[in-house]
Amino acid sequence: MLVPLVSLQRGAKARVVAIEAGRGLVQRLMQMGMLPGAVVEVIENSRGPVLLQVEGIRVAIGRGMASKILVEPLEEEKSTH
Repeated sequence: MLVPLVSLQRGAKARVVAIEAGRGLVQRLMQMGMLPGAVVEVIENSRGPVLLQVEGIRVAIGRGMASKILVEPLEEEKSTH
């Protein structure tokens, strides 16, 4: 099930599937590591920019941009502590 990145809650992880935007924005997001297949973690998503961790790097993107990134939410693996 694909959802826009902006809809994910804090702490959620997802895999980037597609970016539905113009060529310039797609290129800019890909330079930030938003490549199809990349795993992103939502650090903060309350108001203002969405703070993400992508491939070990923290990036902040606007809510409009985040709404154009389609992701597949990942199930958290259950830890056996």
